[in-house]
Amino acid sequence: MTTLKEIFIGIIALEHFFIMFMEMFLWEKRGPSIFKNFDKDLFSNTIPMAKNMGIYNSFLGAGLTWSIFITDPIWSVNIATFFLVCAIVAGIYATLTAEKSVFVKQSLPALIALIILHAI
Repeated sequence: MTTLKEIFIGIIALEHFFIMFMEMFLWEKRGPSIFKNFDKDLFSNTIPMAKNMGIYNSFLGAGLTWSIFITDPIWSVNIATFFLVCAIVAGIYATLTAEKSVFVKQSLPALIALIILHAI
């Protein structure tokens, strides 16, 4: 995998680790400013759900990070493709069900990384 591909995949991995941190540790503090459409009382009542979402984002970040360290070039691309598509699908679903801006923040960067992964 080339350095440019690794950088883009690494950025998406870091994004998902950041989302994981926000969901698992800052849900009540930062959640209301991110999800402005939701009632502020919702956040204290949904901490376990947010921590669960955070775990899933950590899996995306871990899978993308793993893909960078795989030495077989075919497997590296296959694993990166799988986790990037998962991030794109998760972002599209969140766009449709939670917050419209998630597409630009999550799906679009992963889509760009996916295109770079297969174009270079």
